[in-house]
Amino acid sequence: MAGMTTNSISLVLDCSDPTALAAFWSKAIGYVELGSVENYTLLAPDGAEGPQLLLQRVPETKAGKNRMHLDIHTPDIRAEASRLEGLGATRVTADVMEEHGHAWVLMADPEGNEFCVCDS
Repeated sequence: MAGMTTNSISLVLDCSDPTALAAFWSKAIGYVELGSVENYTLLAPDGAEGPQLLLQRVPETKAGKNRMHLDIHTPDIRAEASRLEGLGATRVTADVMEEHGHAWVLMADPEGNEFCVCDS
């Protein structure tokens, strides 16, 4: 349509230490750190398509369940969950959960932000 622009999205994750959390998320999702300035650290896909991830320092600590979370899709949920534990993540649920033909493990990053490791 004439006059329409192509939109893209970026994801913003509140945290207490963007630089430290960037070390986890860059390895967890294969992103590269583009840089930091004051309260922000920006991550982007390493040679692939995908949204940028901005880690934003906020003064308050996480309280309650995230209203939005990231899903990491993989063919081997258990192996990926174990790899992420090695990077500093923790399992929120010990077992793989299943619903509507999909399976996942609920995990948390080193600051407690929830994310899921899901089947493809």
